[in-house]
Amino acid sequence: LALVVWFFFSSYAAVESGKPVLYYFLPSSPCRSVMMTAKVLGSDIDMKVLDVTKGEQFTPEFLAVNPQHTVPALDDNGFTLSESRAIAAYLASKSPKGDKLYPKDPKKRAVIDQIMDFDLGRLYSRVLNMFTFDPDATPLVLGAPFDQKKSDLLDGAFAMLEEYLTRNAWVAGSDMSIADIPVLTSVSIAEGCGYNLSRFPKTNQWLAKMKSAIPDYKALNEDGFYTWLNASKASMTKANKHSNH
Repeated sequence: LALVVWFFFSSYAAVESGKPVLYYFLPSSPCRSVMMTAKVLGSDIDMKVLDVTKGEQFTPEFLAVNPQHTVPALDDNGFTLSESRAIAAYLASKSPKGDKLYPKDPKKRAVIDQIMDFDLGRLYSRVLNMFTFDPDATPLVLGAPFDQKKSDLLDGAFAMLEEYLTRNAWVAGSDMSIADIPVLTSVSIAEGCGYNLSRFPKTNQWLAKMKSAIPDYKALNEDGFYTWLNASKASMTKANKHSNH
């Protein structure tokens, strides 16, 4: 409840505070990734809900912040930034805690960037293709036929992640970094959609560790995921009823 009140108050006060403003929509997994990053860093930012189901991303006010009309987006007193991983890196670079989560050492930072690219290009995209987004078909989690090719590709991405976690305690090295958080978002989507993680013991151990490492994890990640999932199921049920009449 306290977190919900904080979100509401922050949204109301964002324009007045002079703090960086994060535009977000809780069902969006990239938004949740940035929100968890900000929480871990202790970033002093304001939150402004942008309801994309109502087209609020197309208002002139928001298009001035992000011409791509996507969330998350950050407005730091006129400096604007989109793309969740870029925002996370920026917040880490500004934060006193950032040196640990996003070290300035070029080799360590390069590995963190590499893992975030791996997540975006392989793991996250394959999770979406398998479970949550296909412009030509119903997602598997909502009743689409099983697709072996997509399943094999997703298994391959998780095998790569398992190898990273066999080599290191965290996805990008011996310490937790900002790369762990978007990977957590991807893995938690797969878990919530029923993907069998028991085949990847290192990933399973890391997932439990990450859930404990994120303050307010349930409110910042799980609640948004289930909001998306339940809304998708309700929409599918409504569409099926309409098609049967």
